[in-house]
Amino acid sequence: MKKYNTAKSKELFFETKKYLVDGVSSSFHKADNEEYPVCMTHGKGSHLYGVDGNDYIDYVAGFGPMILGYAPDVINEAVTKQLAKGSQFSAPTEDLCRLAKKLTEIIPCAEMVSFQSSGTEANMHAWRVARAYTGKMKIVKFEGQYHGWADEQKVTIGAESIDDLGPREKVNKLMPTAGQRVSTADDLIIAPWNDVDVLEKILREQGDEIAAVLMEPYMCDEGPILPKPGFLSTAKELCRQHNVLLIFDEVITGFRLSLGGAQQYFGVTPDMAVFGKAIAGGISLSMICGSREIMSAGHPSGTFNATPIAVAASLATIGELEKPGTYEKMDAIGKRLTDGILDIGKKHGIKVYANHHNAICQMQIGMDRAPLDFRDCLQNVNREAYDRFYLLARDYGVRLTSGRGRIYISTAHTEADIDRTLEVFDYILPLSVK
Repeated sequence: MKKYNTAKSKELFFETKKYLVDGVSSSFHKADNEEYPVCMTHGKGSHLYGVDGNDYIDYVAGFGPMILGYAPDVINEAVTKQLAKGSQFSAPTEDLCRLAKKLTEIIPCAEMVSFQSSGTEANMHAWRVARAYTGKMKIVKFEGQYHGWADEQKVTIGAESIDDLGPREKVNKLMPTAGQRVSTADDLIIAPWNDVDVLEKILREQGDEIAAVLMEPYMCDEGPILPKPGFLSTAKELCRQHNVLLIFDEVITGFRLSLGGAQQYFGVTPDMAVFGKAIAGGISLSMICGSREIMSAGHPSGTFNATPIAVAASLATIGELEKPGTYEKMDAIGKRLTDGILDIGKKHGIKVYANHHNAICQMQIGMDRAPLDFRDCLQNVNREAYDRFYLLARDYGVRLTSGRGRIYISTAHTEADIDRTLEVFDYILPLSVK
């Protein structure tokens, strides 16, 4: 199997570092264990193309937005048509009304919506609305779950070991970014996800001060980790008992697990939800949604909230995802991939876990079962092997997310993509596990 040459990417990256902080526009664009990232020229469908002339089967999907693949004709046409009319009006449009109405029809918890531009902004707004509505200040969030990079949000999103996290009953507030104000975490309560007993104790003892419990309903940012049977419904009932709002952060799961998000997929409706990434198929757009009463507690400002371009892209994306058989096709592609990963693990005698959930797949090296929680992943997932696997996959034409086993499927992925991917995985998995 021929290894890709990426010398031009390396040269371009180090030239860019002279002018751009760290040489990339987001810390997500270069893995910690990479000397340099591959620089891309363009993408089409399920493939990206690098400056070195290499072709990559892509499972990063722009970190989630590209649910229709790269440069889909339907979005290109919608955006081009809108560009001819104007990109920004600072005024409502008929399409804005159409989109807001459509979202309330397809998302279970949505009676009203409010638009922002990014997942970080949407979470900031959701927290503020929850506090305004309840008159309480504290927020429960869970270890390992990412809700944005603002000071208050980027707390205990990762850890090197269980010891870093501290006891389950009182998780440490880890603030890893230089310049973060420690005081912004004063109103946060950090808990282990998937642990009903700890959540019940927190709500029983501090429910009168807690505005909301915030969670990824399928923990994708680290892991990924599925909710234990009954965890989501029990969390909802506990929140109801203690007059605390339940917020699902569906920035990742929204439109990927189903058109109505994880809440539709798992059959548990939260009080509020945050959506982003795939909502507009690659154009910047996010939103929060909930009941009319809750949503009326606050309204955001912003120059680029739901621009006509983003609205056009979102309507086009939803139109494609609504077509019969779309999710069934992505789930079948995901099954082909994850079944193949499991077979490769058995062939080489290497512990691997893989599973598929419509447009999201997961893979963990070092385990042959589903991880239970973040601590289980820290203790049992072979992260060093996955880091090597990530770099080797890149070297042989498959692009994965770094540092975690999250794999994004799009409507553009084909059986041929999967078969080629499995050929690469079969070659590199034994090289990754030392």
